[in-house]
Amino acid sequence: MLTSIGTTRTQDTLKLLPFIVMAVVALIDFGSGPTSGLLPLLALGPAFASVACGLTRTTVVGVVALALCVFLGLYNDILWMPRTNITMVAILGVTVASVLASAGRLRHENQLADVRSVAEAAQRVLLRPVPRRAGPGIGVAVSYTSATAEARIGGDLYEVVSTPHGVRIIVGDVQGKGLEAVETAAVVLGAFREAAHDEGTLQGVVTRLENALTRELSGEQFVTAVLAEIGGGPAITVVNCGHPPPMVLGGDGGIWFADPPDEALPLGMSSLQTSRPQPYRVPFQPGDQVLFYTDGVIEARDEEGEFYPLAERAHLLDGADPQGSLDDLRADLLRHVGRPLGDDAAMLLLRHRAAHRTSSAA
Repeated sequence: MLTSIGTTRTQDTLKLLPFIVMAVVALIDFGSGPTSGLLPLLALGPAFASVACGLTRTTVVGVVALALCVFLGLYNDILWMPRTNITMVAILGVTVASVLASAGRLRHENQLADVRSVAEAAQRVLLRPVPRRAGPGIGVAVSYTSATAEARIGGDLYEVVSTPHGVRIIVGDVQGKGLEAVETAAVVLGAFREAAHDEGTLQGVVTRLENALTRELSGEQFVTAVLAEIGGGPAITVVNCGHPPPMVLGGDGGIWFADPPDEALPLGMSSLQTSRPQPYRVPFQPGDQVLFYTDGVIEARDEEGEFYPLAERAHLLDGADPQGSLDDLRADLLRHVGRPLGDDAAMLLLRHRAAHRTSSAA
């Protein structure tokens, strides 16, 4: 939202700039007389107009520049002198060129808008809205920030699926960026949505994902992922495939990272590992929260090169609404970086609502 406001203000300034430049030139020329030689600078008006104005506004700016040139020529009694005639021809030529440039820019902006619309539609299909609940008393919130602002979609992925085996979750990060990463993310999500219903264990789901990626990936590509299952007990079953560990926020105010008991390779590298990733249990009592995230969050750097201190900002998740709390954390992440993210950043928050902790316990 802040970026949008800043962009709007910049566009408004650019639309006023041609008139400001022409007014300054006219005032200086009006005060200094014919010896100033500033009339050719009136051509800056239509030149600047092509940057942010439409066809009509650019044409109007050119007409105003030409009219000012004629008026100042009459005032200084140099209207039909060669220098003034050349200036009027230059203004006319710059105006025509600016109108053509403005038409090309508008065509490109329309094409970009179409690309964004397609990307948003693809994102709605690829990253479907997750349910706000993952069982009785368990709230869910998600946040996704793409490093490619024009596309608004990247290689990070998440999904929450209700199955006969419980609610199953995946959060992952595809190596690389661009369309290739999006295609790989689509393969992972498609395989997960099917396997989550069919397989009795998370390890079975991982095997299905590996098989799907083996058919699709080439070279040294891989996908880090963490899978979780909420079965109704006081804990969540987790399988971590080379992904950053979930952050657990206990109802008593404790904060810790649920590292897997054994390191496991990312998905797509099964040929290099000797054993399958093992499931482990993460406590999930009333009042607890579990945050899944991608490395775009913890590897985000500020201007001084400092990583985002996720654990130190965990208190931002203490709000009454899970989604509002996660939005606050995302806004803080963007403030920390102070510029567009260098990598996609996805977060998924699970909150056991029964006895949610308060900020004073953090």
